Amino acid sequence: MVSITETQKIGVGLTGFGLFFLLFGVLLYFDSVLLAFGNVLFLTGLTFIIGLRRTAGFFFQRQKLRGSTLFLGGVALVLFRWPIIGMAVESYGFVLLFRSFFPVACGFILSLVNIPYLNVPRSISKYGKRCLGSQSNGKTTTIHEPVSKTT
Repeated sequence: MVSITETQKIGVGLTGFGLFFLLFGVLLYFDSVLLAFGNVLFLTGLTFIIGLRRTAGFFFQRQKLRGSTLFLGGVALVLFRWPIIGMAVESYGFVLLFRSFFPVACGFILSLVNIPYLNVPRSISKYGKRCLGSQSNGKTTTIHEPVSKTT
């Protein structure tokens, strides 16, 4: 069992509140104050969860530099009260930063759903297959379909 420190518990709370304020800021027609507050809380919570050194190591990896620049630039644009442009830039940077995590997240979410139609990989749309595939060296590999039992 994984033990969670008190600092990590605080980080989870800060990240949760950050996501809440980001969602609330978008729902209130891109309110710049709520978006800025949500961004600050999200980044602070992430730092509390994984630590300052790992956070800096994650954002400043050579292959993730463009995504980090766009994400942090979008945060800066939101802080300078350009919320719509800032959220667009930040969203694109978020996709670039976490694109290697999306296949894992899609697979996890689809395994949680108890709808048989969604659990069968051949019934997933073209996007779903792409989401479940992993990219390595520019090639997309898909997850193999399970062998079905015949009765």
